[in-house]
Amino acid sequence: MEATLTYTDQHIRLARIAKAMGHPARIMILELLSQQSCCYSGDMAEDLPIARSTLSQHLKELKDSGLIQGELTSPRIKYCLNQDNWELARNMYNNLFKTRLCKI
Repeated sequence: MEATLTYTDQHIRLARIAKAMGHPARIMILELLSQQSCCYSGDMAEDLPIARSTLSQHLKELKDSGLIQGELTSPRIKYCLNQDNWELARNMYNNLFKTRLCKI
């Protein structure tokens, strides 16, 4: 008899956040945004060692995960951290790791 594994909404959400944070360029973007209230994507392109099209793809991944939010102020897009979702992610990670930490 096989055990049935069911993922909760929290498992799925946390995996989505972890995936979004799983690239060094995205970590740099998050670090940059954490140091200021908001930033335009064009300004970020000058600070990061990646092409604008690549930056756009990384911003989309971070936005889709809910970690950042964007506001269109034509013709530019202003991005900032989504503070509510960061608090949620922080709590989910804390709950995940507080349950059973093994000391070696």
